[in-house]
Amino acid sequence: MASGNTQEAGRKSQVHWVYGPVPSRRLGRSLGIDLVPYKTCTYDCVYCQLGPTTEKIVERRSYVAVEVLFEQLKEALGHGPAPDYISLAGSGEPTLNKDIGEIIAGVKKITSIPIAVLTNGSLLWQREVRDALMGADVVLPSLDAGDEDLFTYVNHPHPAISFDLMVSGLMDFIATFPGKVWLEVFLLAGVTAMPPEVEKLAALVRGLHPERVQLNTVTRPPCQDFADPVSPAQMESLKRLFSGTVEIVSGQGPAVSWTPHGGEQRTASEILELLKRRPCTLQGIASGLTLPPTEVVKHLDRLQLKGDVTTVASRSGVYYKVNDR
Repeated sequence: MASGNTQEAGRKSQVHWVYGPVPSRRLGRSLGIDLVPYKTCTYDCVYCQLGPTTEKIVERRSYVAVEVLFEQLKEALGHGPAPDYISLAGSGEPTLNKDIGEIIAGVKKITSIPIAVLTNGSLLWQREVRDALMGADVVLPSLDAGDEDLFTYVNHPHPAISFDLMVSGLMDFIATFPGKVWLEVFLLAGVTAMPPEVEKLAALVRGLHPERVQLNTVTRPPCQDFADPVSPAQMESLKRLFSGTVEIVSGQGPAVSWTPHGGEQRTASEILELLKRRPCTLQGIASGLTLPPTEVVKHLDRLQLKGDVTTVASRSGVYYKVNDR
């Protein structure tokens, strides 16, 4: 048994948990920390940019070598301009990592850069999950539907998670969290973007009282072809159904100028680590890694020749992604 534990610890130490920075529409230039294995999630959302969920669970586990993660974070922060946020997100649902509270506390000891947690909010009904997130600066949970039927259709949650349970968790968390809560409402054309459905969502939001609401829709290539984006004009129209501070965050990420850092060269492996977590456009890769686009093109050409990376066309542009695993 000890040998098996040693092998597991060794495997964890080989994983690169820190990735990016990536250009984020919601957080500016964000340095990511990936806390769970690829597509380990409580949901299997039809719009997910990473494809179908491969392990749908609600049991929280330890997934990362925490001290190794902290060393990787220190290394990433040691070069290039400081990111706007350190975001706990990545390849699945980060609150499934039962060490997330320890990780937040450890990051706070390393840097004063604010910490954001991007979560689907599905486990906030658990007291230990709410408590673990109290040290974060910003939490960005999701609300994609206004009733049980559409919740099931859009999110395909684990059977242990009902719509009412998820909403009650959101309510309890927002009422007690000392930081900022930016609630993402993700809309799908012909599904949740119908005015009667948006009215349901808006009514729920009024009862939750987040600091701000961020309306989003499909931008990157989705998991299911029928997950269609809402037009910019319709997004503007639906925005008026919400009260309080509401912003539309769908669209391209922020443009970030490239500046050289002592001749430092980012590697193809860093681009791969970024693309494992999210498909990106050429400009998105260049902005996130602060590389000139011409340098990124060279790496992408080599990665495509090796078969590691492919492209997917969407309405918002051409995205690079890792080939299917």
